[in-house]
Amino acid sequence: MRAAEPVQVVKAIRKIVRAIDLRSREVSRKSGLTIPQIVVLQGIRDLGEVTTKALSANADLSSATVVTILDKLEEKQLIERYRSRSDRRIVHARLTDKGTQVMGNLPDLLHDEFQENFSALMPEQREVLVSSVEQLAEMLNAHKLDASPLLMTGNVADGFAKEEA
Repeated sequence: MRAAEPVQVVKAIRKIVRAIDLRSREVSRKSGLTIPQIVVLQGIRDLGEVTTKALSANADLSSATVVTILDKLEEKQLIERYRSRSDRRIVHARLTDKGTQVMGNLPDLLHDEFQENFSALMPEQREVLVSSVEQLAEMLNAHKLDASPLLMTGNVADGFAKEEA
């Protein structure tokens, strides 16, 4: 067995990026939403009536990015925002009935096969894998970037989204 080379790691990363890109395009084409929009909707669903700050932390996106995403989701009538009664500076977001319906019809963000394969690993193997991928992200200075579970490239009008919002 030969020693691991950086080029092998880069090739594997490219394959992962390609797989994520293809799945992101498929999800966007089926839903009409970008992955970050879906992640924010899921955050609202999971956290309930929630502030931008809490959504930002949940999605690992900047507050500015989340505000832009919320603007677009509000335009699509999937969420509504309202000011806190106790502190008018605080704005909460909640799903509308339409947003709840859309959430029920979304395709899975990750392939079922990946979820099954990952779940089949021993807990120690999962920990090593997560740790290794996090270390790769640091090596690539990716830990400084906004993140969401899946990323997108391209144009939503063409069936996939380029921007994060």
